[in-house]
Amino acid sequence: MTDRVSIPVIVNGAAGKMGREVVKAVVGASDMTLFGAVDVKPGPGGVGQDIGEIVGIGPVEVPLMTDLQSVLCAAAQEAQPAVMVDFTHPSSVYDNVRAAIAYGVRPVVGTTGMSPEQVQDLAEFADKASIGCLLIPNFSIGMVLLQQAAIQASKYFDHVEIIELHHNQKADAPSGTAIQTAQMLAEMGKMYNPPLVSETEKLPGARGSLADEGIRIHSVRLPGLLAHQEVLFGAPGQIYTLRHDTSDRACYMPGVLLAIRQVIALKSMIFGLEKILI
Repeated sequence: MTDRVSIPVIVNGAAGKMGREVVKAVVGASDMTLFGAVDVKPGPGGVGQDIGEIVGIGPVEVPLMTDLQSVLCAAAQEAQPAVMVDFTHPSSVYDNVRAAIAYGVRPVVGTTGMSPEQVQDLAEFADKASIGCLLIPNFSIGMVLLQQAAIQASKYFDHVEIIELHHNQKADAPSGTAIQTAQMLAEMGKMYNPPLVSETEKLPGARGSLADEGIRIHSVRLPGLLAHQEVLFGAPGQIYTLRHDTSDRACYMPGVLLAIRQVIALKSMIFGLEKILI
């Protein structure tokens, strides 16, 4: 019997909250090898330190680096296709993903905040290079189920609003998950929230962001929160509420590992965890 092929994985943003969880998950996966750990803000004494020591799992013989390009270049020399998992910042994710594709490294991207134009450019670049790329706004299986339930509910409700709540260190608003949820509802081919009165906002933004097809998104940022989303449907005499709460970032790791395994076989960009669930 031949040994299972091990997937080389680079974790970009490895010193961050999500990156640390990804490092632990990859090290614990029997079909993956932690190839590199990168973070442009490694913290005091972090550069060159064993990433396993930083995340609290003991030495794994992978030093924390700040130069993504050098790690991508090294990964490109590997016999097996490598994967880069990116949990960084909206300001850098586009360049990170484009660099990975250029080196033939498959990106799995959890960082949100890219513009539609940036996403389209990366999709075209990945297609020309025949390199798989996954953009996943939310790696939670529970969130996928919430979105599917929302799609079903939209067949019977004409009024809906989305509330997303995150910790106050999240850089972008609305969240990529909330935007994706609104897009999925908009694709149902109907206009939501037909106006009954002429609304006036006494404070700009009081009614939230206006997404496609009349859907409103409201963002909350507070310490003590992690990641939460509500989709509220209304009709005369009733409110139907769908809510997903996370209490530990470990809940995202099954989805991250699934994405790493699936992206190897892809030849283009795919958006959303629901597209690869099997």
